Amino acid sequence: MQAPPEIPIIPSVAPLASRFDAWICDIWGVLHNGVATYPKALDACRRFRASGGTVILVSNAPRPNSSVLRQFETLGIAPDAYDLILTSGDVTRAMIEKMPGTPTLHIGPERDLALFDGLDLPRVTDDEATFVLCSGLYDDTTETPDHYTEHLTRLVKRRVPMLCANPDIKVDRGGTIVYCAGAIAARYAELGGLVTYAGKPHAPIYDRAFDEIGKIRGTRPEKDRVLAIGDGVHTDIEGGVAYGIPSLYVPSAIHLDSPLDTAALARLFPEAAMRPTFASPALAW
Repeated sequence: MQAPPEIPIIPSVAPLASRFDAWICDIWGVLHNGVATYPKALDACRRFRASGGTVILVSNAPRPNSSVLRQFETLGIAPDAYDLILTSGDVTRAMIEKMPGTPTLHIGPERDLALFDGLDLPRVTDDEATFVLCSGLYDDTTETPDHYTEHLTRLVKRRVPMLCANPDIKVDRGGTIVYCAGAIAARYAELGGLVTYAGKPHAPIYDRAFDEIGKIRGTRPEKDRVLAIGDGVHTDIEGGVAYGIPSLYVPSAIHLDSPLDTAALARLFPEAAMRPTFASPALAW
């Protein structure tokens, strides 16, 4: 069997600018690591916008985009680097607002409670819940999915469905790898639970992103004119490929702790059908 062609490793996105009308760009891992920003990536976003492109920042953050804006203010990320922020939390709210009155168990930290603001979704205990909304771990600084196995098993036995508000399994927080809601959802599915996902790599968040691009540009672009950018192999890249749009892989410590080269890419993307269109050591102009 013939090996698939090597994934092109490019030092700069500037030569690609004219090929695309818009970017669907990941945030955490591409623009910052939760503690510090990546100035070259922010500069690339500004330059792409200056050339006529549209930048939609799409995050699996399990909170409304207002929380990302507050983090941007803390990190010093100015609005000139993007056109719109879209989060998994935004998509989650659009889904749960259609189920008023549902007794809901929230698995996740208090900082994610904005998901419930203004919605008729009573938060209840395990035994009362008919629905689970998972936005993360209660304490991601000390816990792992193993802490939740017994808890989740009880819910699975009652056949309580779960909505995962952040499909990410892990994230690099300032050099420390922590678990996300996707890890809890994966454990729930392993135990036999039914899980629905709101963010990348699933289609609803890309549908919403294309809708927003269409509003900004006045017309919905063709799929080959939109580039997905991200560091998540199973979220950003698989999501872009599954949706049928070109993708650019930018490595982070989540998946790669060695230099980006053809051998590393072959290990990360063994399936020809799920390979990014391009790869780059970092998002840079």
